[in-house]
Amino acid sequence: MVENYSEDSIKTLDWREHIRKRPGMYIGKLGDGSFRDDGIYVLIKEVMDNSIDEYAMGFGKTIELENKEQQIRVRDYGRGIPLGKLLDVASKMNTGAKYDSKVFKKSVGLNGVGIKAVNALSESFIIRSYRDKECRELIFSKGELQKDKKEPSSQQNGTEVIFIPDTELFGDFHFNTDYIETMVKNYSFLNRGLKIKFNNQTYFSANGLADLLNENLNTDALYPIIHLSGEDIELAFTHGDSYIDEYFTFVNGQHTTQGGTHLLAFKEAFAKTIREFYKKDFDASDIKTSLIAALSIRIEEPVFESQTKTKLGSKDVGPNGPSIRNFIGDFIKEQLDNYLHKNPQTAEILLNKILESEKERKAISVVQKKARETAKKASLHNKKLRDCRIHFNINHEQKLDSTLFITEGDSASGSITKVRDANTQAVFSLRGKPENIYGKPKRIIYENEELNLLIAALNIEEGIDNLRYNQVIIASDADADGLHIRLLMITFFLQYYPDLIKNGHLYILQTPLFRVRNKQKTIYCYNENEKEKAIKELGRGVEITRFKGLGEISPDEFKKFIGKDMRLEPVKLSKDDTINQLLLFYMGNNTPERQDFIINNLQLVED
Repeated sequence: MVENYSEDSIKTLDWREHIRKRPGMYIGKLGDGSFRDDGIYVLIKEVMDNSIDEYAMGFGKTIELENKEQQIRVRDYGRGIPLGKLLDVASKMNTGAKYDSKVFKKSVGLNGVGIKAVNALSESFIIRSYRDKECRELIFSKGELQKDKKEPSSQQNGTEVIFIPDTELFGDFHFNTDYIETMVKNYSFLNRGLKIKFNNQTYFSANGLADLLNENLNTDALYPIIHLSGEDIELAFTHGDSYIDEYFTFVNGQHTTQGGTHLLAFKEAFAKTIREFYKKDFDASDIKTSLIAALSIRIEEPVFESQTKTKLGSKDVGPNGPSIRNFIGDFIKEQLDNYLHKNPQTAEILLNKILESEKERKAISVVQKKARETAKKASLHNKKLRDCRIHFNINHEQKLDSTLFITEGDSASGSITKVRDANTQAVFSLRGKPENIYGKPKRIIYENEELNLLIAALNIEEGIDNLRYNQVIIASDADADGLHIRLLMITFFLQYYPDLIKNGHLYILQTPLFRVRNKQKTIYCYNENEKEKAIKELGRGVEITRFKGLGEISPDEFKKFIGKDMRLEPVKLSKDDTINQLLLFYMGNNTPERQDFIINNLQLVED
């Protein structure tokens, strides 16, 4: 039966209803805090951005951020929101001081949306403004005003926001302090002189983007970090010894994880300046290979491609220009050229790095061409891939759910394929142990058909900008061979595509080792302790099954382990580990050390 389409079919949602009904439009995705891009961290960022904007305008040198269980508190010492407009700021869409660029010339939040989204998506939201010896306090629940109070105050001017995200939307969420700490560090790097007190720790940066680069270097720098600053622009960079280039870009303090016009302008200007300095027509790929750079610019009225502000779309730095391309180009041409003239030793190291990259590129060009032809064919029919319909690199509301399982053998892939969500879950089947590529030249990966098909499936041959799956999950057996496969795959990604790991896309699937059941209940256990606990809970007469491999788990059971509540262990890089150190440990000539690691991290259980 077709519904009648009439006047009654047309509905107008108020601001609160719209945000709660379509949260993805405002914060990207919901999530429970397990991943750094989950919405609860966007809520923190939206509140912090307002305080940062105050600092950027010259008001308030300290921001306090506290996390107590599920509650967040942010207190700044800026001017405080005008008391008469506090209600509008907290609960009226498109209300803010930032439409007039004279007031907030180069701020992050321009649309008057962010704080309202936090309000609507919180089960408890309190906002206080301290201004001129008065305080106004508003208390909301799910965007609905509960209390409005004004009273005298001796507190220093500023704004305070306290909120608890709504469990109705975010489920049984938790805040990961590591993710919040990374956010806080970035804020401090981008705002030299600002003190951010997060719980009991104070964060302060004296060297801006140079500190950021040092914090995030997972490879050995070939030369000291080059740090250049100008009005509304800051740049820090060096070259590493990996095969990829990596960029940290920011606009008005906003981390633009997907780049945008400023990143394109930087890449173009950097390559052009290098060519002109050395008077050689280098290929751009040879110049940027292994480049690690951080770029921050401030512009008027920035235009982002979404409310979450991850990609810059602006063409100009302000209504009266110049273009972002010319602004960044002129800065780099002058500052970088001057630096290289003044530092001939660094200039020589950089030249040798470019020449080395050029030599290697030419050596593998033939085999690479063949591999790309194979990849094109594979994109039409990849025999190792059971693909899904929705991918990370398309504009779809479910793109963040896009997942690729890398499985060991056909039996495991068969089980997953039968019960997966064909919309968002794809399966890539390895025929056995992949080749160990540690210490081998890059051409090896282009000569390996299986690795080529995997690269084609992920679409990462040119980097991860067009990655097809948000979650790449290694699903191998919980035995010695399975762990070895994990190490081989991690080694492959570490050496050639570390961005996949650095950006939080690579995971290990945890599957149960035991099934403990009686006639009334079944409990799946992931280790010995869980097994013993389950036996005690179910009592005598329980049946215990040991799963030796993924292929032994029936498809009906497997469905439980790859659903919404699947156990994933993220593969992370510690700031204290360089990629080379990790590769040497996992795949180098330290066999006894590695054997100890495998023994200590693998649960081998007797039948």
